[in-house]
Amino acid sequence: MTRNPEPMNYSDKLQAPVFSILSDIADEMGKESYVIGGYVRDLFLHRPSKDIDVVVVGSGIEMAQAFARKLGKHAHLSVFKNFGTAQVKYKDLEVEFVGARRESYRHDSRNPIVEDGTLEDDQNRRDFTINALALCLNKNRFGELVDPFGGMEDMENLIIRTPLDPDITFSDDPLRMMRGIRFASQLGFYLELGTFEAIERNKERISIISRERIIDELNKIMLSRRPSVGFLLLDKTGLLPLIFPELAALKGTQTIDGCGHKDNFMHTITVVDKVAETSDNLWLRWAALLHDIGKPRTKRYDKRLGWTFHNHNFVGAKMIPGIFKTMKLPLNDKMKYVQKLVNLHMRPIVLSEDEITDSAVRRLLFEAGNDIDDLMVLCNADITSKNQEKVKRYRQNFQIVRQKLKDIEEKDRIRNFQPPINGQEIMETFNLPPSNQVGDLKAAIKDAILDGIIPNEYEAARAFMLQKAAEMGIGKPEGTTA
Repeated sequence: MTRNPEPMNYSDKLQAPVFSILSDIADEMGKESYVIGGYVRDLFLHRPSKDIDVVVVGSGIEMAQAFARKLGKHAHLSVFKNFGTAQVKYKDLEVEFVGARRESYRHDSRNPIVEDGTLEDDQNRRDFTINALALCLNKNRFGELVDPFGGMEDMENLIIRTPLDPDITFSDDPLRMMRGIRFASQLGFYLELGTFEAIERNKERISIISRERIIDELNKIMLSRRPSVGFLLLDKTGLLPLIFPELAALKGTQTIDGCGHKDNFMHTITVVDKVAETSDNLWLRWAALLHDIGKPRTKRYDKRLGWTFHNHNFVGAKMIPGIFKTMKLPLNDKMKYVQKLVNLHMRPIVLSEDEITDSAVRRLLFEAGNDIDDLMVLCNADITSKNQEKVKRYRQNFQIVRQKLKDIEEKDRIRNFQPPINGQEIMETFNLPPSNQVGDLKAAIKDAILDGIIPNEYEAARAFMLQKAAEMGIGKPEGTTA
């Protein structure tokens, strides 16, 4: 390997006690050792990182074992012999050890054939130049930077570039295409033109990558400061329809009789960015990404009304379990949360357009429950019109809706409420078996509270139940006489 004529030394970057310990062990064992990869990159970018990668010319496992012994009983050592790696966890640190290696690939798999190698071999196999930086741990060269591909210059120029031929890099391990886009999104960097074009050429190779790996990268894109950067790159490289066809289906505009609609894909990623400005909740960001996912299936043109997307919120909510299952996202309360927000996201907007009644606000509070604040964040982000007067009017109306929600919640305690009378009491009162009558009576009590006919109190609810039961022809309460 050709090193810089005057190697740069960054020992000041390795002042933490862990590096002194690693340096001692490297020299005691006579092993050429380096801190490498993302940890080094983040040191220079001033990003916090607790995961340290150490590459050893020789056995990484042996060095990990020595490191764990040196740290004592509080260190936890995990050895992965099949992969030639080991991990030591100590307090809030994770140190990964691997022997320097060279890799080769079969066309149908991203799992490499691994052989022992040199530091040069190990840096050659790295995905991007900014991840191939290495700082020496041995005392005679402690802190010396080994940067064979100009990773430091690429960091200064905000460039994502592969160390070697990008076609080979991406064909060997297609997940690197997603990683490159993720780094661009996370770091605010640009894909170098040759790297970008290689992703376009190799996009079909993504088919050999598992959904779990893809969704891991997508989630990291979603959690970046501006997720739209990642989604635009996924679109421009042609990866988006291959990994997320429902989102790609939002793309494009259509005009009939001079009437056009906005590009719902561009609108959607703008909404995600706006949510990201105020919340780091991954699942709220997913709700933003999926809030209009039902629009392609509900798009209609009417000569009188123009373009319509009736019930797109309901259709979108019905699509979400299938999307989550295909994408290997969790089929639990996280999915139900996203589904709820997608289903309800039009409600506050409709409220802001109409006269805001107490009844409508109560029903929104009841259905949204503890997620009402997140719903309002999503709906506020959903206002993306180019008509600034329209945006101003919506935002003013939204403030009225927010205040109304607060006032009614304080007065009526509707959020997550349960009617004071449950189905069991209805059955016991009227000597009824489980039946539609019980459900209808329970629903009538709930609706009376939400519509403000009665207060959310037991005595009022019981009196209403007796009156309603008589109207419905339900038998006399238990314990009464003719």
